[in-house]
Amino acid sequence: MTGNMNGKKLITCLDVRDGVLTKGVKFLGNTDIGDPVEAAAKYCKDGIDEVVLYDFSATNENRSTALNTVEKVAKAVTVPFGVGGGIKSIDDCKALMAIGVQKIHINSAAVQNANLLAQVAKEFGTDAVVLSMDVLEVDKCDAIPTGFEVVINGGRTKTGMDAVEWAKRGMELGASEIVVNSIDADGTRDGFHIASTQAIAQAVSIPVVASGGGGTIDHIYEVLTKGKATVALVASMLHFGEFTVSEIKDGLMQRGL
Repeated sequence: MTGNMNGKKLITCLDVRDGVLTKGVKFLGNTDIGDPVEAAAKYCKDGIDEVVLYDFSATNENRSTALNTVEKVAKAVTVPFGVGGGIKSIDDCKALMAIGVQKIHINSAAVQNANLLAQVAKEFGTDAVVLSMDVLEVDKCDAIPTGFEVVINGGRTKTGMDAVEWAKRGMELGASEIVVNSIDADGTRDGFHIASTQAIAQAVSIPVVASGGGGTIDHIYEVLTKGKATVALVASMLHFGEFTVSEIKDGLMQRGL
């Protein structure tokens, strides 16, 4: 079974560095694991609903997205294709859209220039705008009342911004989706960060994508139900061959999705 699950979606993320598919844990210790073009083609054939490519070191290295790699992957993708990492301007977005990208995932640049979200929405339509945020659980304080802080530059720089408030602001500025990348859960395969995903999903009226921590089908089911996410993003489960897209979707449908 490869169909859509009553409005819920299963997507995958290709973290790419120097043209190679890679994966780390909590944004650290990345290991090269393969060819992103081959992976994209395989997952599309097996029924993935969407593919996202993150040039995850672009922002920290102060460079633009690696267009050559993006273009190669775009040609292999047969479902909606999103890209993030190193996107700082409308020109960056135009270059990506010209080579087959449908969704622009903006993270650090949106924090530094919130108007960029509105500009992209005006230029390409709200469906093209995705606010991607890296979220770290911290002690609650006046500035971060929920205890979920937005972190930028590949998880390296704390912003002092509350993730729930930033999600609401991003929606107001034109984002059509919010990606919640949990730094605490990333790559652990111990389960999604339910609390942060749920808090953000309940605060906005647009789809929330849960990212980071998926290791079992039960983890995905939990974040799509208890966590209130509309979309579950899986990476390690697929990249290391532990599950196929079909196996995950069949398992979710058996559980009632």
